[in-house]
Amino acid sequence: MSVEIIGPEAEAHISWAGLTDALEAGHRLPRAEIADIFLYRGKDTLLSRAAWIDGLGQLVKTATIFPGNTAHGLASVNGAVNLYSDREGTLEALVDFHLVTKWKTAGDSLLAAKRLARPDSRNILLVGAGTVARNMVAAYASHFADARFVVWNRSPAAAQAMAGPHVRATDDLEAAVRQADIICTATMSHEPLIRGDWLRPGTHLDLIGAYRPDMREADDTALQRARIFVDSRATTLHHIGELKDPLARGVIAETDVIADFYDMASGRFARQSPDDITLAKNGGGAHLDLMTAAYIAGAWRAR
Repeated sequence: MSVEIIGPEAEAHISWAGLTDALEAGHRLPRAEIADIFLYRGKDTLLSRAAWIDGLGQLVKTATIFPGNTAHGLASVNGAVNLYSDREGTLEALVDFHLVTKWKTAGDSLLAAKRLARPDSRNILLVGAGTVARNMVAAYASHFADARFVVWNRSPAAAQAMAGPHVRATDDLEAAVRQADIICTATMSHEPLIRGDWLRPGTHLDLIGAYRPDMREADDTALQRARIFVDSRATTLHHIGELKDPLARGVIAETDVIADFYDMASGRFARQSPDDITLAKNGGGAHLDLMTAAYIAGAWRAR
C-alpha cells in the first residue's frame, strides 16, 4: 500500500466545527496511550510525541522548536507527522506538519472555550502576535458571533502588523485584560504576563504558550482565583511550568484541576456560573495530533 502525502491543500476541506466534533469523538474512544521525549540545547527544543488510540490509529510527531529562527525569517517550529493504520500498524500517511499543528493547537483551545467561555463573549485579547495568535482569530471567530480582537505583544510593531478588520493593537496589557471576555496567551514567556488581580468575574483564560518546565504566562493569583481545566492531565501537570511550578510550591493542588477533555462526557468540563473565572491550559499532546491528523486525512479522502 502506498503512503499518502497530505499537504496544505487539505485545508480547503476542513472546518473548525468539524475538528472540534472530531476531538470530542476522539475522547469518547478508549483513553490514549501517550509518550513524550524532550531534548534541549539552550533555548532550542526537540520534541517527539507518540500516541496510540485503539480504534483510531497511531501517530508519531516530531517537532523542532528553535526560537532564534524568526531572526532569520524562518519558522521557529518545524517537524514531521506520521499517521499509522489502527488495523495493521502500517504507515498510512505523511500529513503536513504545519497543517496539523495549526489546527490541533487552535482547535484544542477553541474546544475548551466552547465549553468554558461565556456564550456571549465578544472581547477577545490575544497576548502575543505570532502564528498561533493569528490562527486563533479564525478559530474563535468561527464560534463567537461578533468577536472583536485586541492584540498585545512585547514588540508593538508585531501587534500593529496584525491590526485589521475586527483586530486592533494595544500597548496597555493591564487595561486590555480588565476589559476582556476571553484572554488567549501565545507567547514564549518564562515569567508570568497575566496578573490574577487584573481578571474580572466571568473571564475565560486560555493559556497556550508555555510548553517547558521553565515557562509561565499567568501568575499564582490567576491560578488561585480560577477554576482550572487542562486538555490532558498527563501532558500538563508535571511537565509544563504553568502548573508544575505552582504544584511543587503548594500554591495549588492536583485536586484544584477540575477536569480534562476525557471528563467532557461526564459534564465536568464546563462553566458553572456566569461569574466563574475559568482557566484552560492547552498543553497539546500527541493524542490530539492523532485526532486532528485522522480528521484531516478523513476529510481529504472524502473530498
